[in-house]
Amino acid sequence: MLTKSARTPRTGPAGRHGRIISSALALMLAASLGASAPAAFADDLEDQQAALKAEAARVQQSLEFVDAKISKAAADLVIFRGQLPAAQQALLEAQGRVASAVKEVEALAARVDLAQQNKAKITQQLDTDKQKIASTKKLIGQIATQAYKSGGVPSNLTLFFGSNNTGSLTDTMDLADQAMRSQNSAMDKLSQQNATNVNSQARLQAVEAEIKDLKAKADAALAKEKAARDEAAAQKAKVDKLIADTARLNKQLEAAKPGIQSKLAAVKARQDQVAAEIVERDRRLREAWLAEQRRIAEAAAAAARAQAEAAARARGDEEAAARARIVRPYVPPAAGPPSAFGLRHPFSDGVPITSGFGWRATPPGTVDFYGSGGYMHTGLDFGAACGTPVYAPAAGTVFSAGWGDDGGGNNVKISHGVVQGNSLTTIYYHNSSVTVSPGQRVSQGQLIAYSGTTGNSTGCHSHFETWLNGEAVDPMRLL
Repeated sequence: MLTKSARTPRTGPAGRHGRIISSALALMLAASLGASAPAAFADDLEDQQAALKAEAARVQQSLEFVDAKISKAAADLVIFRGQLPAAQQALLEAQGRVASAVKEVEALAARVDLAQQNKAKITQQLDTDKQKIASTKKLIGQIATQAYKSGGVPSNLTLFFGSNNTGSLTDTMDLADQAMRSQNSAMDKLSQQNATNVNSQARLQAVEAEIKDLKAKADAALAKEKAARDEAAAQKAKVDKLIADTARLNKQLEAAKPGIQSKLAAVKARQDQVAAEIVERDRRLREAWLAEQRRIAEAAAAAARAQAEAAARARGDEEAAARARIVRPYVPPAAGPPSAFGLRHPFSDGVPITSGFGWRATPPGTVDFYGSGGYMHTGLDFGAACGTPVYAPAAGTVFSAGWGDDGGGNNVKISHGVVQGNSLTTIYYHNSSVTVSPGQRVSQGQLIAYSGTTGNSTGCHSHFETWLNGEAVDPMRLL
């Protein structure tokens, strides 16, 4: 799980807590006032989606200490706003595909219409050719009949002997020759007409095949157009829903603003109180340690002076004895390195850090009433599954264990005392259960809790903080 920035005790006095709380409020108010979604700079769509989800998680994690539903609404708003430009672009592209499909359908329809007109012309030509062929055949028949009636070409040799012939041989031959020429001419014309008819039939078949192919393409284009229109409708519905959801969440967050401000104030007051308690406890511990160090040092110095004075008197050196009685100013020891605590990891191996320590800038365009421009995440979030054992990183005394009212759910707070002038407190939030009690002394590596998702948390994880000399520091400096 990611950072719980504003729900845990924060470093220093109220000023720092004010910045933390205000920053979280700024995120919420930015959403309610219509701040633009964070820009996704990744070229790859998957990277953009991942960046968008990460930004939404950051918004949610900074607000979840107030109300899970409200923080989810703010995170959803980031997602919706981030998705809207892509959805609008997809809609434009889908509408472009519809326009292209319509043009394709219209072009194919025009080609089909032209082919149909061509078919009609060829069919009409075929009908005309058939009539011409029939007329030519009729003419040939008439020529043959007329030739026969006029003598024509005799079927026997009586023509050469003048039998059964009322005219001369020359006249008969002229008539036969004329009849043959007329009939041959008609036959040639019939042959040409038949050839034209065959060509027209072939053209008709080609046109009919073209029409069939064009109609198939037109049907496919129509199906493509329908699919494009369906896609465009779906994209429009998506855009409309994103716009509607954004408006709904804006309205929801705007209405929730007064309640959020009230809860933020209550959480801030409690966190300030916890922080002040830690600061005061550690101050007293360091003062007591310093006082003990001074007592020990002064006692040792007094014993050394007495021994030196006694030795000087034994030598009869009163001047040296007087010098030995001089009390020198006490100089407190310098603080040693924090590593002297020797902290071990609060989990077994393999539990990853899901959110680090440090300053978090608010998203671009947020309204920040305190001018901080972000918030401070004063701990580490570990992606520990619910029920993961949590161990004490060092020996110490438990001063808080169980349910807390600072948004951390079941918590454990341990004071590790003062080592080489440094005081240390460690805190563990959102545990499913705790195994220690206030006032109990624990040793390093002792089981103190099981991680969970109690309090204001949206998923199993563990939030771990280290407070050095009353100030929250990066636990990685000490582990």
